[in-house]
Amino acid sequence: MTDTLQRFLMDRSDVRGELVQLDAAWQSLLKSTRYPEPVKRLLGEAVAATALMAETIKFDGNLTLQAQGDGPVKLLVVQVTSERTFRATAKCDETVEAGSLSEMIGKGQMVITVEQGESRSDYQGVVPLEGERLQEALAAYFERSEQLSTGMWLAANTDRAAGLMLQKLPESQVSSDDDLWSRVKQLADTVKADELLTLGGTEVLHRLFHEEEVRVFEGVEYQFRCNCSRNRIANTIYSLGEDDAQALVAERGSIEVDCQFCHQQYRFDAVDVTQLFASDSASSSDQVH
Repeated sequence: MTDTLQRFLMDRSDVRGELVQLDAAWQSLLKSTRYPEPVKRLLGEAVAATALMAETIKFDGNLTLQAQGDGPVKLLVVQVTSERTFRATAKCDETVEAGSLSEMIGKGQMVITVEQGESRSDYQGVVPLEGERLQEALAAYFERSEQLSTGMWLAANTDRAAGLMLQKLPESQVSSDDDLWSRVKQLADTVKADELLTLGGTEVLHRLFHEEEVRVFEGVEYQFRCNCSRNRIANTIYSLGEDDAQALVAERGSIEVDCQFCHQQYRFDAVDVTQLFASDSASSSDQVH
């Protein structure tokens, strides 16, 4: 299966893991982008990492990973929904050389935001960007903010975004194997980017942990989907107020908006803007003074 995330457990232990491999969905996201190759790889790693994180928590809404700094890659944003869809965007210089996380993003911070429904409160964690790779920064985030021992291994190219994550749960469970965490983490350290990007998930897990007792659950599918729409953009224009909206049309000839995630273009000309506020004008004229 492609575009799949698989959960697995080390039997009779407090160690859990996930493996995600996004193929067609990741390629769909890249179709309308012109990012430099190093930025595509970094964004792909961020997409895989956010999908992995989303499966570790219960939420009804959006989980957003945002990394920003003063380097050639100014901003990375990945959003995963509780319906297992994702979208992502980046802001960067026209030319970006491959390098470490600090060389590409520079000095900055990482923000993890969970937006819940009205019945539950939102959550936001802010940590400095640390480590040479994104996977190291995220492992540090879990250690600092969630008190969870975590290992993460990420890889991406233009064909696939993939990632492997291991976590040692804080709950004490019955286990006679005190060395399990250190052992499976060492095994995971041997995984190569090429294996994550070319092999199937079952084969990757077998290669790494065939000497361990591993329970693999049925995979779940992830899809690329942007929730932008003409109606959403119309509501944004409406919030400006009629005078400001008409002033923009008079100045520019139309109001044009590009979605930063899927790069869909929306254009509202003078007629569109007039119709947008027509119902308000009709209501006002019907009032008796």
